[in-house]
Amino acid sequence: MQFEQPIIRGKILKRYKRFLADIQLDEDFNEHKKGDIITVHTANTGSMKTCWEPNWDSALSFHDNPKRKLKFSLEMTNNGDTWIGINTSLPNKISVEAIEDGTISELQGYEGIKPEIKIGQSRIDILLFDGENHKKATRKCFVEVKNVTMLGENGAAIFPDSVSERGQKHLRELMDIHSSGDRACMLYIVQRQDVEYFSPAQDIDPEYARLLREASRKGVEVLAYMCDVNPSGVKVMKAMEVRL
Repeated sequence: MQFEQPIIRGKILKRYKRFLADIQLDEDFNEHKKGDIITVHTANTGSMKTCWEPNWDSALSFHDNPKRKLKFSLEMTNNGDTWIGINTSLPNKISVEAIEDGTISELQGYEGIKPEIKIGQSRIDILLFDGENHKKATRKCFVEVKNVTMLGENGAAIFPDSVSERGQKHLRELMDIHSSGDRACMLYIVQRQDVEYFSPAQDIDPEYARLLREASRKGVEVLAYMCDVNPSGVKVMKAMEVRL
């Protein structure tokens, strides 16, 4: 996925109120001058642990939409070793791209793909199916996607970065889907490159870690893929080892 909007460089000063960050610009842009401090939107509901410290390099996108109060969005930060993609609205899109271009080899062989499919009172991120109508398909694969940005110990990329009751709910739903006879898959999209493998964050959310191990035992497939993250775009790059 290439960024369609202009990308502007700056340094993150602080992140607060979940969806806000203050950025000092490294360059002139429109009416803003190098050194100006602006408040930007941060599309990330998590803690963003290990994803930012004051004065880390950052990349912002600009959106000239009159309905937007904040014209800039924080897309990624850099810890000196890697860019870290913190925009949690991107993983679904880049996952679909990676399925369609064959990068995610485990999810090939389906005729159709449909994002955001409703299941009961919830939604699953991606449905893969055979045939022209997903409602009548006899072969289906439901894929839930999670954005992974937290650096753990010994080179681990870990999820979640805070207790996630919503994530726990999704794992239970995937187990129900599998038990009903359809294929179910948990896909972790790792948006940093200073890691070696994926693992659930046992110390942060032990219930999530327990449910993920249970889901794997019951037949839910667990996949993790690393992305190439840089200010020109984000692209799923290669499979990672999963350690449960």
